[in-house]
Amino acid sequence: MLKEFRDFLLRGNLVTLAVAFVMGVAFAAVVTSFVNDLVMPVIAMIFGKPEFNQLTFTINDAVFRYGAFLTAVVTFVAIAAAVFLFVVKPVDALLARTRRPEEKAISDEERRHRELLGALDRLAAP
Repeated sequence: MLKEFRDFLLRGNLVTLAVAFVMGVAFAAVVTSFVNDLVMPVIAMIFGKPEFNQLTFTINDAVFRYGAFLTAVVTFVAIAAAVFLFVVKPVDALLARTRRPEEKAISDEERRHRELLGALDRLAAP
């Protein structure tokens, strides 16, 4: 049982997932710092408040902290854009270079024509 557990821990997928998780956390910290320290002050200047997270409004003693929500949205969009531009697009480009040329797609009419010819060949065979 201990050997099975060791094999499970050392399985390639689990190790790869652990590395991806650690790299994702580190990447998120960098992007969060970029957003909070460089992007949010510019956006805060537009709204006239030095601290964007402090933007609120109150209705019947209920405080709505929309600034914190907007910060989270901007952070999410920045992380998504960074992942798309620096991970997804390069990987897609690399895969496109290494793929074999795919057979061109045939129309439904061509497919039916080939099926009919195949059926006729089978009927004609002794």
